Amino acid sequence: MATEFFAEGGKEVAIKITPGIAGILQVFVDGEKIYDKKEEDGQFPNLPRVKQMRAIIRDKLSVAVAADN
Repeated sequence: MATEFFAEGGKEVAIKITPGIAGILQVFVDGEKIYDKKEEDGQFPNLPRVKQMRAIIRDKLSVAVAADN
């Protein structure tokens, strides 16, 4: 999952994946939480959910590129 996120975002967005004790798993992109295992009934992200998170990263990149122009 992390490899896919970094491949999508590269160095253009800040991606933070926070594992913790007691099964905590959160994913942040540019400070915005896009995934929290606790909020998703303790489920790890399946392939469709990972694709959805990659789309969020892609959208953030397109907004950043548009802002630079």
